[in-house]
Amino acid sequence: MAALGSPLRTLRGLLRELRHASGRAGRPYRDTPAYQHIVAAFRAHRVTSEKLCRAQQELHFQAATYLCLLRSVREHAALHQEYHGRGERSPEEVAGLVGFRLPQQPGGKG
Repeated sequence: MAALGSPLRTLRGLLRELRHASGRAGRPYRDTPAYQHIVAAFRAHRVTSEKLCRAQQELHFQAATYLCLLRSVREHAALHQEYHGRGERSPEEVAGLVGFRLPQQPGGKG
């Protein structure tokens, strides 16, 4: 299994992604059920001196996987927004994009 890093770093990453996702909704991300669930799960699975949590690594792996999913979805949406085609372009416009000019037709047609 690859190194996951610290659970605190994963938690902070998840909360950062929640802020990005809820920024569009217009309400604070701390009021969302997702925030409350994530924080409660991390608190319930922390290791204390009184008990050893066997599911901590499992929770951390699932959290890191979910963080990767949220990050990838956000980055995909940004790339799609930037590079999504705007329909069919004319040959003149395509030639202009790459720095060429189309040749003029004889007889004054173009």
